[in-house]
Amino acid sequence: MNFLSNILIALKLPAGIWKNFVLFGLSVFFIYFGIDHFINPDFYLSIMPPSFPLHEEAVYISGFFEIVGGIGVLIPRFRKIAGWGLVALLIAVYPANIYMAITPEAFPDIPVEMLYFRLVLQFLFFYWAYSVTRPVFNLVS
Repeated sequence: MNFLSNILIALKLPAGIWKNFVLFGLSVFFIYFGIDHFINPDFYLSIMPPSFPLHEEAVYISGFFEIVGGIGVLIPRFRKIAGWGLVALLIAVYPANIYMAITPEAFPDIPVEMLYFRLVLQFLFFYWAYSVTRPVFNLVS
C-alpha cells in the first residue's frame, strides 16, 4: 500500500475525481491505440491517404508517439508537453479521417455516418488532449 501511495504522490494528480478520470482516460486511450498500431498495422495502413509518403513508417511512428504521449501525460514534468504533443499528433493524423469520409467505398464495412462522425469526434479528442495542458492539471506543489 505504501508503494502505491508513493506512486500517486509522485504523479501529482490534480484534485478531483473527474480530472483524474480525464487524465487516466486520456493516457489509457492513447497507449491502447498506440499499441494497436503495432498489433493491427493493416487497418492504419488502409486509412492512409494514397498521396502521403512513407505509409508504414508513419503508422509505426504515430503509434510510438501515441504511446509516449499516453505515458507522458501521467508524468507531471512532461504532462503539458505530452498534451501538446498529442494535440499535434491528432492534427497530423486528421487527414486519414478526412480520407475515410470522402472515400467511403474504400471502407464498405463502416457506415458512412460513422466515417463523418469520426471527423467530429476528433475535435473531442483535440480538447481532451488540450485539457491536460491547462494549469489545473499542471500545478506543481
